[in-house]
Formats: sequence, C-alpha cells, structure tokens
Amino acid sequence: MKIATVVIRVLMGALLLFGSIVYFLKLFPQPVLTGDLKTFNEGLAASGYLMNLVKGLEFLCGLAFISGMFVRLANLVLLPISVNIIMVHLCLDPANIGAGAFLFLGNIFLIYRHWDSYKGIFVSK
Repeated sequence: MKIATVVIRVLMGALLLFGSIVYFLKLFPQPVLTGDLKTFNEGLAASGYLMNLVKGLEFLCGLAFISGMFVRLANLVLLPISVNIIMVHLCLDPANIGAGAFLFLGNIFLIYRHWDSYKGIFVSK
C-alpha cells in the first residue's frame, strides 16, 4: 500500500505541475470550447474569477506531492479544487472527466492514507 501511495502522489504531482506550467507558459493553444462549458468559462472570466490563484495553488500542491513535503496540507488545499474540477466535468463535459476523476479519487485516497493526521480537525472542543 505504501508503494501505491507514493505512485499516486507522484502521478498527481506530475499532473498538477503539467497543468499549471502549461497554463502559465501557454505551451499549447487553448482548446476550443463549445456549448455549456464555453458559457461557464465565459462566466468565470466575466466574474473576475482568479484562475491564476487556482493554477498557482495547483503548482504548489504539485511541488508538494512530487517532493513529499507538506503532502497533508496540499491534500486539504487541493480538495475543493478537485471537487470543483470533477463537478464541472460531471455537469458540463462528462466525455473528458478522466484526469479530473483521477485527481479527485487520488486526493480522496491520499486523505484516507493520512487519515490519522486529519482526525483532529473533526474533534469539537
């Protein structure tokens, strides 16, 4: 199970680093969006949604997963981002849910593997 944890953590880190580096350096042209997904993205842009902040957090979480440092913190920071990614794909683009599903399930798996570190969050004083 320890090897699976390391493999999933490194693969998630590589995915996050790749996605954020491609976004910031504009290495590939943006895919042409259509339909509801296009409307959703236009709405995000019009609202002033801070995509640079999200991609910056993805970059930092990717570094944490690759290096093995601050993995527990990165799991918590990444959880709402991965939930958002999977919900957008479930609702608007189910054909391309693969990477989002991997990220979400990997995040849940890593939280499960480090559950002892998170128990204190759920204790009321």
